[in-house]
Amino acid sequence: MALTVEEAIARVPQWQDADDLKVSPLEGGITNSNFRVDVNGKSFALRIAGTNTDMLGINREHEYGANLAAGKLGIAPEVIYVIQPEGYLVTQFISARPFPHEEITLPDNIHRVIEIVKKVHSMPEISGTFSVFRTIENYAEIARRYNVEFPENFSWWGEHMNGAETALMIDPEPLRPCHNDLLDANFLRDDQIYLLDWEYAGMGDVYFDLANFSDHHKLSDEQDLWLLECYFGEVTNKQIAHLKIMKAMSDFREAMWALVQIGISELDFDYRGYSTEFFARVFENINDPRWGQWIKEFNKNV
Repeated sequence: MALTVEEAIARVPQWQDADDLKVSPLEGGITNSNFRVDVNGKSFALRIAGTNTDMLGINREHEYGANLAAGKLGIAPEVIYVIQPEGYLVTQFISARPFPHEEITLPDNIHRVIEIVKKVHSMPEISGTFSVFRTIENYAEIARRYNVEFPENFSWWGEHMNGAETALMIDPEPLRPCHNDLLDANFLRDDQIYLLDWEYAGMGDVYFDLANFSDHHKLSDEQDLWLLECYFGEVTNKQIAHLKIMKAMSDFREAMWALVQIGISELDFDYRGYSTEFFARVFENINDPRWGQWIKEFNKNV
């Protein structure tokens, strides 16, 4: 059972004898509840995990390790304390502002984001692994367990996912530290860019991170090419294909994540609408006339 914010605060040793403590809810979370806690002139963020988040593939020990490593690099808030056994994080509160969609998608800012993402991918090995394919399968199993309604012809999505994985496994990428949740709400900026919410971090395919950022920010073909140039320099057709395939899988992950949330979440959020939107985006990506050619890029030397 989740702790109340008062119960959580009482478990933080640094706050036990605070003379001046103020709590304010933070907006934007669709998995957890987040609070700003001001204590004796210093500000912290307290994140109270949502119900049954382990079913979303979240391991709080792995999250803590990834956030700790990123904090040491200065690209994430510093971890101050972890409330155990719940795994609630207390981090430094960063007085930075969100990165609006219309700004983060400008060429110079895409370049800045990619420089941060490259730092993530260059971190020492972190605990846990992330495969978008296994994640989708696990979400489907859990959603069925909770009798959540699936879209019609769900097998069509599954068949194309299997085809995508088969193609990518012909020449698999080495696993590197990845964030795996690069949506707008997880970026803050002042003089630099910070990455928040390391819940899904793990060793994975760097193309998923790149595709996940592109997908959440609805980048165009031209912007995708620029993103890849920022990351790799010279860009090949195979790199473009890998990104595009992973964009469809990123959409699929989001759609399935929402189906699970329909079954388990207690937050007031339209998960059904969210799922419907992302299933539509999967359908659009897979029906792109270039999909077959992107798949064939991985079959050329077979």
